[in-house]
Amino acid sequence: MKPPTDEIREIVARALAEDLGSGDATSEAIVPEEAAARATIFQKQPGVLFGFEPAAEAFRQAAQPTAAGNPDPVLDPMVAEGQWRDAVPAAAARVAGSARALLAGERTALNLLGHLSGIATLTARFVEEIRGTGARLLDTRKTTPGLRALEKAAVAAGGGSNHRMGLYDAILIKENHAALAGGVGEAVRRAREARPDLPLEVECRDEAEVLEAIRAGAGRLLLDNMDLDGLRAAAAIRDDAGEGAPSLEASGGITLDNVAAVAAAGVDFISVGALTHSAPSLDVSLELKPAG
Repeated sequence: MKPPTDEIREIVARALAEDLGSGDATSEAIVPEEAAARATIFQKQPGVLFGFEPAAEAFRQAAQPTAAGNPDPVLDPMVAEGQWRDAVPAAAARVAGSARALLAGERTALNLLGHLSGIATLTARFVEEIRGTGARLLDTRKTTPGLRALEKAAVAAGGGSNHRMGLYDAILIKENHAALAGGVGEAVRRAREARPDLPLEVECRDEAEVLEAIRAGAGRLLLDNMDLDGLRAAAAIRDDAGEGAPSLEASGGITLDNVAAVAAAGVDFISVGALTHSAPSLDVSLELKPAG
């Protein structure tokens, strides 16, 4: 789920405006406008890199205010995105162009690259924990405002799968919806009638709601904050339902320490909000030298 180029351009423009304001006062005072430079971006921690495109866009946009005839900076990746690397520190990309542009775009480029690589790396750690179980790892809507498309692309780069993008592309009936509708079954009926074109999932808190949702024809059940016994019981009910039974998604309180046990309980999907709201940035840095 890669965001379109114009969306990346807008995200980077907002980030650069926040950092540059009226201009890079330090570089404009010290670095000649005509100076060219080359730089190397280093990956300093084991993990998965993702975010070269927004990083490159940051350097390109930072070059726009200069008028000394230097070509736009070009970022040349030295490693494929989505691949785990243990041998660090190691070079990840080279950038060449206007020295002022490289200095002005450096922090925005590294912020985006480090943040997105951190998400891809944490995702890869979770995926490795459940490898071979048959369960798939999902992200959530617990994303940084304005960065959802990029963050979900980072999850995919780390080996995870994307859940719904927003409130518009799937029906997810949670306990508040069910309470307002008068119950899980009635909520499913209304949703099916109103939007038969959308996939439908319903949150279930206990075995009774699991049975009610299955009888109502829900395609997927969200088992939120259920303990392992509850997940196993839900899986048994699903298995007894036979052909056409819904898939099961576990969510809530899932960590690297317990995700394998959750997967082994018989669920099909595991959604983890921490992939996007709590992933630590991967440590990346930039070393710059004069061109020549």
